[in-house]
Amino acid sequence: MITVRLNGQARQVAPGQTVGALVAAAADDGPEFVAAAIDNHLVSLDAVVDGDATLRPIRGTEPAGQEVVRRACSHLLLAAANHVLPGLRLVVGQSLLGGHFYEVRPPDGDPIDLDELAAALTREVEGLVEADLPFRRLAVPLEAATAQLTDPGGTKRRLLRAWSSPMVPMIRLDGFVDVQHGPYPPSSRFARGARVVPYAPGVVLQFPDAEPPQADGARQLWFCYCETRDANRRVGVATVGDLNEAILADRLNEVQRVAEALHEKRIAKLADAIAARRDAVRIVTVAGPSSAGKTTFVRRLSVQLRVNGVDPVVIGLDDYYRDRRDCPVDADGEVDLEALEALDLALLHDHLQRFLAGEEVRVPTFDFVRQRPVDPELWRPVRLGPHQVLLLEGIHGLNPRLVGGIPAEARFRIYINALTQLVIDEHNRIRTTDGRLLRRIVRDRRYRGTPAAETIARWPSVRRGEERHIYPYQEECDAMFNSALVYEAAVLRTFAHRYLLEVPPDHPSRLEAYRLLKFIGLFVPVFPDGVPANSVLREFIGGSGFSY
Repeated sequence: MITVRLNGQARQVAPGQTVGALVAAAADDGPEFVAAAIDNHLVSLDAVVDGDATLRPIRGTEPAGQEVVRRACSHLLLAAANHVLPGLRLVVGQSLLGGHFYEVRPPDGDPIDLDELAAALTREVEGLVEADLPFRRLAVPLEAATAQLTDPGGTKRRLLRAWSSPMVPMIRLDGFVDVQHGPYPPSSRFARGARVVPYAPGVVLQFPDAEPPQADGARQLWFCYCETRDANRRVGVATVGDLNEAILADRLNEVQRVAEALHEKRIAKLADAIAARRDAVRIVTVAGPSSAGKTTFVRRLSVQLRVNGVDPVVIGLDDYYRDRRDCPVDADGEVDLEALEALDLALLHDHLQRFLAGEEVRVPTFDFVRQRPVDPELWRPVRLGPHQVLLLEGIHGLNPRLVGGIPAEARFRIYINALTQLVIDEHNRIRTTDGRLLRRIVRDRRYRGTPAAETIARWPSVRRGEERHIYPYQEECDAMFNSALVYEAAVLRTFAHRYLLEVPPDHPSRLEAYRLLKFIGLFVPVFPDGVPANSVLREFIGGSGFSY
């Protein structure tokens, strides 16, 4: 007999039972379980338990469970595509409108009616859901795996060339066979509610409970995604397999140089756009979520502005934080540092008006140790000259309430985010937030003394703040900048692998740490030697030419 702990109670059970059978006792009238955590490792319900373990059932409404359901929805879509139009290729792209965008590639290359295709795919997916087909897990020797995979573009074959295990976990349903990159629910019925909507030049697979799409509600974001993906393809690195091949063939330096040059070119274009409006623009606001690389971006933009004869004055919104005792609190009673009201808006508005009037302003400095502004006599004097612009950096840079009554023509608003466009293969994408989380884990562990377990534990709160205070305004910007680098995960792996292993096995963050370990294990690791000193990546791994 073995001991299984479930919901705080220990039971003696016979070994060899499935997780699903063991957690069935914890079922109630709530949403169904779609997976479970065994000792803080996420597994499918058909996993077998042969030793002492602590189990935690995972529902489809939980963040970890939502990913399980989404994985099933994607599998059903790709299985449905071959029924609707044999030879049709759907190539996964970015997260969009409550789902994932797929590029449509008809078998004959002829134009296709996206409305009709989306409707047909939705009907086929709904049919697979009603059929309640089981997902079948396979463990296939590496040499035989490529012959069984559904791999029309050959991207999975390239991924397996750097596979480090002799066996490949795979998943099968209705003729579609994929590499298994995480747990699946027991059957197709768990994808109920998934639907496909047209979004030229492709379709969007919307997940259950997603909001109805708004026709052009994310077009700026869409164009930014497309620009990055097209650039990746020009470099010849669109998938993890492509990147691994470039590394193993000693072509990484070329990839790095082109990726960094593209960043510099885009920043130069932004500086040109600001300089072209120098007679009107006096304030440039830069906003973006955590670990997007705002600090390095502002410094590189400052250099390019000077090339254009525009002298920037940089101010961080963090220095306008109010005393922690005066900050708002969230629903849990914790200080809400992401709220706009955590800033001294009255003081900021007064300073902005005086800056534009050419007056000298004493800018505050926030003491993060004592959690309050330093004494006013220590504030630094700043005056905005006739050929200068004010660069304001902070998460609220796009919120119209930030600048009070400053006229729109006097502002230039930039949104920056690390919008990963590298995909694992043609059918499996990389979550945009994973790149930022890895950046933050590495930076916090190396330079702020914060272990990975703590960074991971705080991440959901950070994400909630972004959803409330940043993303609602991202389409209000004048320009977007994507700070993601096509090669960065291979560099971050060199640091993050150890930091993730430091997460204690019994820590709640172990669940996410293990998932990230599996993810970075797909990449061939590289040393950071080829990363230039002005790269945004240096903000997180160290060795930057800028001071922070």
